[in-house]
Amino acid sequence: MPATEICITIDTEFSIGGAFADPESRRPIAEERVTCPANGKENGLGFLLACFEEFGIKATFFVEALNAAYFGDAPMGRIVERVLGAGHDAELHLHPCWLYFRHSDWQRRLAHDKPNDNCDGRTVDELASMISSGRDMLRKWGAPSPIALRTGGLRIDRNVHSAMSVTGIRIGSNIGIGWTPPPIVDFAIVGGRRWFGQVLELPVLTYTQLKFGQRYLRRLLTITSTSWPEMKSLLWQARRHGISPIIVLTHPFEFAKGSWSPLKLSPNKINQGRLRHLCRFIAEHPDDFSSCTFRSGAPDWLRAGDQSCPQLTVPLPYAAARMAVNKCNDVFRFL
Repeated sequence: MPATEICITIDTEFSIGGAFADPESRRPIAEERVTCPANGKENGLGFLLACFEEFGIKATFFVEALNAAYFGDAPMGRIVERVLGAGHDAELHLHPCWLYFRHSDWQRRLAHDKPNDNCDGRTVDELASMISSGRDMLRKWGAPSPIALRTGGLRIDRNVHSAMSVTGIRIGSNIGIGWTPPPIVDFAIVGGRRWFGQVLELPVLTYTQLKFGQRYLRRLLTITSTSWPEMKSLLWQARRHGISPIIVLTHPFEFAKGSWSPLKLSPNKINQGRLRHLCRFIAEHPDDFSSCTFRSGAPDWLRAGDQSCPQLTVPLPYAAARMAVNKCNDVFRFL
């Protein structure tokens, strides 16, 4: 059996920084939200690139492109240059709330016209315009034309797929029911691959951490929410079931913790350790697992089409231990 592909995906985005809640004193945060400087190091992008280089991992960075409405093209352009220079994949990520800054009077508008960050609930034309704008921005930053899209907050409806088809993007990673339950039953898939019209969806893996009779408590496979023992268990389960690729989600800011305003960060050692465990595991099991990117995997995925995925689950002791560790990590800055 071919090696099971593991696709580590990094949603690479800036932060509104509380500007919509407190427009008088707060402003969006740009590169620091991605680099996460602390103790003389970059605990976000710098850590990620170094970790991937050490273990020979290739990853996909889903780059948020609409932030240019506030920051212009330079800040994220510098990030993309580093990602591409390290040999990784840059695909399209959209958070529509950034378009609110196209209004010069955005501070006054907040009183009667609230920002909307959802991609679902929009017209096909509106979504197609966003995708086209984002695609043009990625090209301006030096990236190839994107072949894959991830919507902000994993928000999805049929119009998203229609707009992707109109703009020629055939691969989506817009589903993660452990985070955002979809409004349409057809979208309630936990992993694998499924065609929706002309778009092939590859969900971020959702797994079960607790089961109560016929009810499940589901969780998304992310670095923050999933301990290394849980990840390892899920990867071997996927291997036994022949599920490939496995989509893992993270963000650069997950590898630092502390205050963003004022900036006072420290390394998130727990999360950094989890990513290192995952990368080392892939490197040490080349016959069973391999890293891949959306761009490198797309031809085979499109050719193979649908692949069902069963509901994977983690042992209760692993879940309980992770809950305790995550709580301590939230409370104690030195961890």
